[in-house]
Amino acid sequence: MKRGYLLVFLAASMWGTLGIFATYIYRYGVDSFTMVFWRVLFALIILGSYIALFLHENPFTRRRLSFYAIYGLVGVFAFYTLYFYTVKISSVGFAVLLVYTAPAFSVLLGRLIFREPITAEKAVSLIMVMLGVVLVAGNVNFNVGLLPLITGVGTGFVYSLYGILAKFGVRDERPERVLFMTLFFGLLYLAPFAKFSVPSGAIPYLLGLAFFPTFLGYVLYNHALREVEVSRASIVATVEPVVAIALAYVLFGEKLTPPQIIGAVLIVGASIIVHSKGVEEEEIR
Repeated sequence: MKRGYLLVFLAASMWGTLGIFATYIYRYGVDSFTMVFWRVLFALIILGSYIALFLHENPFTRRRLSFYAIYGLVGVFAFYTLYFYTVKISSVGFAVLLVYTAPAFSVLLGRLIFREPITAEKAVSLIMVMLGVVLVAGNVNFNVGLLPLITGVGTGFVYSLYGILAKFGVRDERPERVLFMTLFFGLLYLAPFAKFSVPSGAIPYLLGLAFFPTFLGYVLYNHALREVEVSRASIVATVEPVVAIALAYVLFGEKLTPPQIIGAVLIVGASIIVHSKGVEEEEIR
């Protein structure tokens, strides 16, 4: 597997652990905004220490502060605000399902902004991914009003913008610093809505949430975007729900239904198609 695609797969695998940590954290009565605030805060501490101790650089930069302010607003605050609001007025399953409209937006934005071609293989893979996500999501209640639909699709659109902005960011800046500055501004936006104390029992899980799906996940993804088209990366990244249901099966004994298994196969198959064709096109070049 080409390095860039492997990094996307590993990043998505890290993101697949998010639901596991969140399940344990919610048991301590921690609300969503507080959980995200502490997730980002701990991730900043981990990431800042990594940049300073191992990369021997200052994690802060004064360059392009307006860019990072917008990036933190869109990629951190707006995404989680829309996501949790959609959950509140509909259901978790419905919100998660619409998050994965992101690959469709990424393909279109990749074409408009980066001139990435919309190929037959991308179109087929996108259809496979969308169908796969519907099947993996299981029994989702679609009997919702217009507002959840708008906020849910808005969540997917904002989610796709993370990759678009990251692609700009990592062109001439270290991926770790791009992530650090984005999280820093995201933390500032989240602070007014969060509680500054959490039960001590939740802290180990918050640290896990900060380290695996946040620090590792986004650092890996930012590095991948230096090598992979944002449209292809977004499609491959949809293996995240496959990892999530596999972990739920192993750790919580949740049942895997035949439709979920078929959906997982479709998503993995789409990722393989995108990876294989991408590598083939690069070899031709």
